[in-house]
Amino acid sequence: MPSASSAASDSGRSAPPSLWRDSDFRRLWIGQTASQLGEHTSLVVLPLIAVLTLNADAGELGALRALGQAPILLLSLVAGAWVDRWRTRTVMVSADLGRALVLGGAVVASLLGGLGLPALFVVVFTVGALSVFFDVAYQASLVRLLRRDQLTRANSAVEGSRSTAQVGGPALGGALVSLLSAPIAVVSSALFFAFSFLSIRRIRRREPIPGRTDRPRQVGQQIIEGLRFVVSDTSLRPVSLASAAFQFSFAAMMTAYLLFLPRELRLSGTAIGLVLAAMGPGALVGSLLAARLPSRFGYGAVLVCAAAVGDGVMLCVPALHGPSAVTIPSLIAVNFVFGVFGQLVNVTVMVIRQAITPDKMQGRAAATITFAGMGLTPLGSLFGGYLADGWGLRNTLLVAAAGMVLSPLLMALSPLARLGRELPFPKDVPAAAAGPKAQEAGSRDTGADHALSD
Repeated sequence: MPSASSAASDSGRSAPPSLWRDSDFRRLWIGQTASQLGEHTSLVVLPLIAVLTLNADAGELGALRALGQAPILLLSLVAGAWVDRWRTRTVMVSADLGRALVLGGAVVASLLGGLGLPALFVVVFTVGALSVFFDVAYQASLVRLLRRDQLTRANSAVEGSRSTAQVGGPALGGALVSLLSAPIAVVSSALFFAFSFLSIRRIRRREPIPGRTDRPRQVGQQIIEGLRFVVSDTSLRPVSLASAAFQFSFAAMMTAYLLFLPRELRLSGTAIGLVLAAMGPGALVGSLLAARLPSRFGYGAVLVCAAAVGDGVMLCVPALHGPSAVTIPSLIAVNFVFGVFGQLVNVTVMVIRQAITPDKMQGRAAATITFAGMGLTPLGSLFGGYLADGWGLRNTLLVAAAGMVLSPLLMALSPLARLGRELPFPKDVPAAAAGPKAQEAGSRDTGADHALSD
C-alpha cells in the first residue's frame, strides 16, 4: 500500500475487474465471516452453559447477558481510539486469538469441573470486549485496504456475510448443544475464531498507522477528538442522532414484541422462531440491493426512503389480530421487509461514514456512532418494559414503532438527504488531489483518499 504522498499519483489507475480478485479482501471477508459466526454462536452457547450445566436462574442469566453487552457501552470509544493507533490487521488477529484462547480455556475448565458462574461471567465479558475491538477494526480496515470505488460492493459483501452469521450462528449453536453438549459446542466458536485469525493474518498489504506517534496517555484526548469530529460533521451528526433514536425505540419495541407474540397472538415457540428468522433472508436481499441502488438513485434518496419503509412497516405489528393462519404470514412479511430495508440502511450508512471520514479518524468515528446508538439499548429495553406494564403491549408497540420513524425523519431533515450518486470526500483532503471528476462533484473539499488506494 503506498504512502499518502504517492496517493495522488496513483489516483488515476483503473479499478480491477472484480473486487473478489483482490486476495487481501478475500482473506478479510473469509476471516470476518468466520469471526461473526464464532461470535453469534457463542451468544447462544455460553448462556446455555449457564442454564444447562451450571443451573443458573433467571436473575443470573440476565446478569450474564448484561455482562456480555456491557463492553459496547464501556469500551466502544476506547476501541475506536486504539484502532486509530494500530493496524487493523493487528487488532483483528489479536481479538480473534484472544477469543479463541479464552473459549478454549473455558472448555477445558468445564470438562475438569472447574468452571463456575463467576468464571463464566469473566469469559462472557472478555469475549464481548474483544468483539467490540474486532468489530470496530474490521469497519476501518475496508477503508485502509480498498479504493473508494470499491467501498459499496465491499460493504455489501461484508454485511451480507454478517447477516448470514446472525441467523446461522445461533441456529448452529443450538444444534450443537442438542447433538453434543453446551461445553463441547463452545469448541465450535473457538475454532471459528482460530480460522478467522489464520485468514486475516495472511493479509499482505501494509496499511499506514495514522496515530502511531501518539503516546498512550493521549487516548482520552483521542476519544474527545473523535466525539468532536462526529458532532461537528453535518452528515455524521444526524447519523448518530438517527441511530440513537432507532436503537432506543427498537430495543423498547423488541421488549414488548417478544411478549406480544406468545401472549396476544398466541404463537407457539416454533412459530415465533419462524417469524423472527424472516429478518435474515431479508437482510441478505438488502445487502445485494445496497451494492446497486445508491449509485443509481443517489445515496441520500436510498438512505431516507429505505429507513422510512423499513421502520414504517413496523407500525403494522400492533394492528395484527386474528388466527395464526393470518398473523404468521403477515409477521413474516413484515419482518422480511424490515430486514431488507434495514440492511439497506446499514450498508449505505457505513459506506457514507467511511467515505467522509479521514483515515486517521475511521476507528473513532465508527466507535462513536456505535456508542451513540447501541449505548442506549439497555435504557430502551427498560423503557419498553415500563410502558408495557402501564400501557399494555399494543400501545407500547405503537409508541415504539412511532419512535423508530424518527430516524428517517432526522435524516430527511439533514444534509444526508441531499447526497447524490457520487460519494463525498473527507473534509481534510485538498481538492487539487481529487482529479477532475471529484472537483466537479460538489462544494465539499475533495481529493483522492490516500487510504483507499492499493
